[in-house]
Amino acid sequence: MSASVNKQSGCFAQQGIALIIVLWIMTLLTLIASSFIQAMRTEINIVGNSVSRAKLDAAATAGVQRAILEMMKPLQIPDRWNIYGVPQTWEFQGIPMQISLLDESAKIDINVGNEVLIRGLFRSQGLSEEEAGALMDAILDWRDPDSLKRLRGAEEADYAEKGLAIKPANAPFQSIEELQLVMGMTPELYQRLAPLITIYSRQGGINSQIASREVLRAIPNVTEAQIEEYIQQREQARANKLPVPVFAPAAIYASGGNGILRIRVEASSEDGSSFIREAVVMRLPSPKRSYTFLRWQEGTVSATPTTFPDPAANNAANKPANS
Repeated sequence: MSASVNKQSGCFAQQGIALIIVLWIMTLLTLIASSFIQAMRTEINIVGNSVSRAKLDAAATAGVQRAILEMMKPLQIPDRWNIYGVPQTWEFQGIPMQISLLDESAKIDINVGNEVLIRGLFRSQGLSEEEAGALMDAILDWRDPDSLKRLRGAEEADYAEKGLAIKPANAPFQSIEELQLVMGMTPELYQRLAPLITIYSRQGGINSQIASREVLRAIPNVTEAQIEEYIQQREQARANKLPVPVFAPAAIYASGGNGILRIRVEASSEDGSSFIREAVVMRLPSPKRSYTFLRWQEGTVSATPTTFPDPAANNAANKPANS
């Protein structure tokens, strides 16, 4: 009897161990299955996001081409899109877009722009006269072909003294981003300057008829009251479809449109995602090739031209804007 009981106990023990093993195997298989399902969900989401992004990218590219079509239209066409940066709404295959065109002559060229305007731009962004002069000299030392240092400028030895691995290019800026490498330029200042400068205008002055309020502040001895009055006149002329007047204080720094436009397209999807495409396009005289791209890049939200706070907002309206 005792042997029979021991035999049954041993059998039960073996069954218990087998049950535990089965439970562990089932748990392990469940974990493997869960991990596989999660991995598949992740893969599906990645593929879905990639498809959504590809659609937005394609739509944005179509938006650039649509803007180029508007760019090629004669100025007399009544429904031609504006070239002073006000976004237009357009839809392509169900994807809504905001598209803006801005002639680069509305900005200050950091390669060939008038030094007075560039220095005035620095002053309007809060730099002192001494700081603006030093940064201007550093820019000139960066872009000129020699290694001779200006009074407040910076050449290779000055960068090395600061422990910087970079040195002046001694050539024109190849992009506005290159300005960040110049000694004395800070990230905060560059972020404010970026929407206001260009390397594509190729003109010493600015086109005041489309220039932003921030660019107009770079003009020496111009007051906020003068700028505000002019902008109101400009907007009224546009609303009435009349010729836009030239800003009188900017006459000696005036330039016209040069057929080089920056196109910015922001395509959005229903899930809230978006894709931004930016391109700089130059018109060409050849009927076989009517335009060419000078720049093609994916844009960012921070790159959108904005109106920055007026550094003299609390001062009198007749105070010079770049004081």
